[in-house]
Amino acid sequence: MKASDFGPTLRLTVVSLVLCGLLFPLIVTGFAQVIFPYQANGEIVQFRGRNTGSLLIAQNFTSPMFFHPRNDSASGVDPDITLQDAYSQIPRIHASTGIPSDALQRLVNENVERTLWVAGDPYVNVLELNLLLVKEYPTVYASFS
Repeated sequence: MKASDFGPTLRLTVVSLVLCGLLFPLIVTGFAQVIFPYQANGEIVQFRGRNTGSLLIAQNFTSPMFFHPRNDSASGVDPDITLQDAYSQIPRIHASTGIPSDALQRLVNENVERTLWVAGDPYVNVLELNLLLVKEYPTVYASFS
């Protein structure tokens, strides 16, 4: 083979790299930033004017006063827990905060989401639950405000 035989292949490779590796991702990212900026930026939650976390990635809550993310998740980044997992954490939170168990159960029940709108498996987002705890019980969570 001669060196000139590689010319078309090399040009096609460079054009494909520029189109598929640069232009297409830039266009899709720009489109997402314009149409869905909240989602495109990772669904960052703000609490009292500062970024607190993302609804898409689990936060590392270790205090017994808060709901904890799953520890059996293969990747450890799932931001949601099952309804049963949330209920199982209520006694620990009640013991460390004094918040009545029925109030904690009400908070969990009011924030249930489902994988298929109304028909899927129920789950709750850990960050949302913990932010609601801080908002609804400011005196208990004064050091976290």
